[in-house]
Amino acid sequence: MATGPEYGLKKVVWQRIKETIIADCRKSEIWKIMILDPFTTKILSSCCRMSDLAMDGFTIVEDLFKIREPVPEMKAVYFISPNAKCVEALIGDFKVKPKYKAAYVYFTDYCPDALFNEMKQHCAKYIRVCKEINISFLPLESQVFTCDNADAFRSIYSSHSRDKDETLQKLADQIVTLCATLEENPGVRYKKETTLGISKKLAELVDKKLAQHYELDEKLNKKGKTQAQLLIVERGFDPVSPILHELTYQAMAYDLIPIQNDIYKFKSKGAEKEAQLNESDELWIRLRHMHIAEVSEQIPKLVKEISASKKQQPDGKITISGLTQLMKKMPSFRKQLSEKTVHLNLAEECLEHFQKDVQKLCKVEQDLAVGNDVEGQKVKDPMRTLLPVLLPPSPNDDKKISAHNRIRAVLLYIFSLNGTTEENLSKLIQHGKIEDQKEYILNWKELGVPIISSPSLFSFRKTSRRDHSQEETYNLSRWTPVIKDVMEDAVENKLDSKEWPHLSECPAAWNGSGAVSARQKHKATQEERRSGARLIVFVIGGISYSEMRCAYEVTKAVKSCEVIIGSSHIVTPIRLLDDVQSLSKTPMQSFTITEESSPMPTFTTENESTA
Repeated sequence: MATGPEYGLKKVVWQRIKETIIADCRKSEIWKIMILDPFTTKILSSCCRMSDLAMDGFTIVEDLFKIREPVPEMKAVYFISPNAKCVEALIGDFKVKPKYKAAYVYFTDYCPDALFNEMKQHCAKYIRVCKEINISFLPLESQVFTCDNADAFRSIYSSHSRDKDETLQKLADQIVTLCATLEENPGVRYKKETTLGISKKLAELVDKKLAQHYELDEKLNKKGKTQAQLLIVERGFDPVSPILHELTYQAMAYDLIPIQNDIYKFKSKGAEKEAQLNESDELWIRLRHMHIAEVSEQIPKLVKEISASKKQQPDGKITISGLTQLMKKMPSFRKQLSEKTVHLNLAEECLEHFQKDVQKLCKVEQDLAVGNDVEGQKVKDPMRTLLPVLLPPSPNDDKKISAHNRIRAVLLYIFSLNGTTEENLSKLIQHGKIEDQKEYILNWKELGVPIISSPSLFSFRKTSRRDHSQEETYNLSRWTPVIKDVMEDAVENKLDSKEWPHLSECPAAWNGSGAVSARQKHKATQEERRSGARLIVFVIGGISYSEMRCAYEVTKAVKSCEVIIGSSHIVTPIRLLDDVQSLSKTPMQSFTITEESSPMPTFTTENESTA
């Protein structure tokens, strides 16, 4: 498969689908229809192309919930979620007049007995196969997964929530299917919190469901714990990383550019273009975790490379074989040049935003987040650091700072102090002219993050940090996400068992000879990581692109360990602020919130170009 690294999550998911759905269907020589719901459409489109399905006899891929023409001479393969809506639609295809010759049904997860019995009652004679294949997560990138559930944030953290327990149960089920797909039975640990206790509850659910899964599945050889660890942590454990401005390419682009559903829209030669930012773009894989300063240097060089290689075509007499070779190379040239055009435009847009106002904001944000200035001197007066963002621009300065950016700076100031007084907060809100948007700040308390300082004995305690002072960094990118410290401590067996209690332990996964510091230059080969242990990190309530990057950085640095990170969904700073703001709304009020449209993804063909 060409959509990602050789040993990535997408590869594993596609392999599982081939071993179950595809393998069963190969026994039949009749051309087949595949029917998907919105979630399974995302799963399949993330790890294969339409041409991959066509090779195995699937001529048509259709939406379960759309009107479909009956094809009684063909067999239908249903890859669907085990919920009432999907099962009802399946029954509807066979209850009165069958639309298809037979049904092969594959559920992403365990199907409740009530739904299974209902399906059996109405269409049992048409069902040839019914299996639960344990893939109810979305492999977003080679080392990143989500549960595709942005609503989980509000369900878990809102005091008005009516489905918190149900949501945690569902997330636990999805995490278990990830472990099952990876054939792992990890030791489970959680970050001990003093207020909410959500990470402990989810960890207990996952540990219990893992035990049940491996007891019930007689076909699996791995009954005991494998050399893997699963760490579960709440979103409030690091409120800084998803809020400040990041200057690495992927994180910066998704923060500053209106990219929807991974589709970047831009103009090239006067025409509107679209490009999908995913792992089928090799250049995106190379650039996404680089600092924007490095990206801006790399792209022009790459454009010159492709231009030079095109000019190296031999002149003189053109032979048939020479023309054939030239035509074989041209699609590759077109694709490479297309990718470079996309990233040239995207990088330029990012730099325009940087020069407009982000540069000024980054200095303030980094000083507040790190607690030291560029020279390494401790920030003694955080308010003085914050003032340039809150003060109105001078008459000659047209760079007005947006309300969202003022809110982000105020939050970083409060986080740096571990909470502030009510009087000081009122002044900050007044000076920042965000009186109508104070919920963006106040509602962080729902995540267990102190906004108003408290003398309580059980007040929020800052996480101790690893020493990053000797690392080579850019002045405006000195902050390191806390999750990276956690990953490094985990693979070096340095996690404090009091702060990270074990619910269950795995065999010793890493030791002094099997792990090196993630700060060292050693880069493990793919084979080393493939045969080594896994560290799976799950953040309850969204992960940022900078935190996703950390999984790749630690994996590259640490021998014999692959780090996988996941969450309910991916957040950008604006998305997270909007989620936090919505926490104070009642269920009736939240009904009126307009969500971003999320059309079902489409499969691409091998030859489709991005520009």
